[in-house]
Amino acid sequence: MALVPYDENLLPALSKLHQTSAEFDLANHRIRLSQDWKRLGVAAVVWDAAVVLCMFLEMGKVDLKGKRVIELGAGTGLVGIVAALLGANVTITDREPALEFLSANVRENVPPGQQGAVQVSELTWGENLHLYPTGSFDLIVGADIVYLEETFPALLQTLEHLSSEDAPVLLSCRIRYERDERFLVELRRSFSVQEVYYDSQRDIHIYRAVKNKTNTEL
Repeated sequence: MALVPYDENLLPALSKLHQTSAEFDLANHRIRLSQDWKRLGVAAVVWDAAVVLCMFLEMGKVDLKGKRVIELGAGTGLVGIVAALLGANVTITDREPALEFLSANVRENVPPGQQGAVQVSELTWGENLHLYPTGSFDLIVGADIVYLEETFPALLQTLEHLSSEDAPVLLSCRIRYERDERFLVELRRSFSVQEVYYDSQRDIHIYRAVKNKTNTEL
C-alpha cells in the first residue's frame, strides 16, 4: 500500500483521488465513502474499476442473494458494500493497515439490519490461507488488484486456493501495461477466463475466471 508519486497539479484528473470522500448512488442507496490518500495511498481511494464492477453487479448478471462473497484488496470497500446491499454475505478483506478505515466505511454505509452479513477481515495474499478454507465462498471479486507485478504470484496462489469450478472469480481492471497481459496469461494456466463486460468510457474490463478441473476430477 505504498503511495504512488502522482502530482495532482500535473494530473488534474487525479485530484478527485485526494478528496476526503466520494459519493455514489448504487444498489438503491446513497453511498458515501471516506478516502485517505495521504495515509494509505492507492488502497484508500475509489478507482474506476470498483465503480464499474459495482455497476455490473447491479445489472443482475450475478445472483448474489444469500451467496457467500469474498472481496480481495478491498481498499475503501465499495464493491463488498454494494454486494452486501444486493443481498450477499460478504467477507471484505485487505491488509491490516487498511482494516480500521475499511470497517468505518462499512459501518457508515451498510444498514444496521444488514451489518451481520458483512465481515471485515485481514488477508495478505499468499499468507495464512488456511483461515479461508477452500469451498467457503461462492464468488471471489477484486477491483483494480492487478497492477503490481511482484504481487502476482501471491495473488494467483490466493485465487487458486479460494476458488473452485463452482466459485468463479470476477476481476475488474484496466489493462495498462504488458505485465497486466502477462498476469492474464498466467491466470489462464489454471482458469478458463472470459471477458464478460467492457466499459469503453472508463476503459475497464471485467473478466470471469472459472477454475479448471484437475486431472483427478476429469
